[in-house]
Amino acid sequence: MKPAVRLYSMQIIPASPQALKEAVSTLKRGGIVAHATETCYGFACDLTNLEAVEKLFALKKRPADQPVSALFPSVEEAKKYVKWTDEAKELASRYLPGPLTLILPMRSDAPMVLLPTVPKPQVPSPKSSLGIRISSHSFAQKLAAAFDKPLSTTSANLHGQPNPYSAEEITNQFRSEKLQPDFVIDSGKLPPNPPSTVIDLTTGGTVRRKGMLKKMTRQKIDL
Repeated sequence: MKPAVRLYSMQIIPASPQALKEAVSTLKRGGIVAHATETCYGFACDLTNLEAVEKLFALKKRPADQPVSALFPSVEEAKKYVKWTDEAKELASRYLPGPLTLILPMRSDAPMVLLPTVPKPQVPSPKSSLGIRISSHSFAQKLAAAFDKPLSTTSANLHGQPNPYSAEEITNQFRSEKLQPDFVIDSGKLPPNPPSTVIDLTTGGTVRRKGMLKKMTRQKIDL
């Protein structure tokens, strides 16, 4: 196993059971962890922790009103936070786990309050929605299962910069930045896949982003 290396304040750790434990510990402290997914490397933080979410948005220089999606270990866990529909059931049965993001209405009786954006000082809208992801990448699956709360999932890049497919690309983007992820879990260089396909089921199945899933079988969702 390669030893962990540190670049500036950013630590790079080869993917391993120990790296998984350290990732969970860091996330529980409100940290930001970069890890591989089936699309590109992504950033994970505790979506119930306001300070962690604020740090994530500041780190990426992401607009505060541009939501991130939530990573879940299974459809059953996601159902606790979003209102499941027949269309979601059909799409999930065909494409999840995998590179698909489904946007669904958030449940008012969810176990915890999630923060997909940096909240404004006002009452949340009853029409709030959430993008859900269930990754097919083995490490992302293990991380989502090991952490006891929903995680953010968003590409591990600076806003407007290319998606990273290796730990080196992440360090190159952030080496001169004041804010950096707490550490990067190195799963090697990933193939340059497109991002996940995003389908908004709060608007009848609008395709918000054409990604890895080139064509859906339902005529109303045709990529």
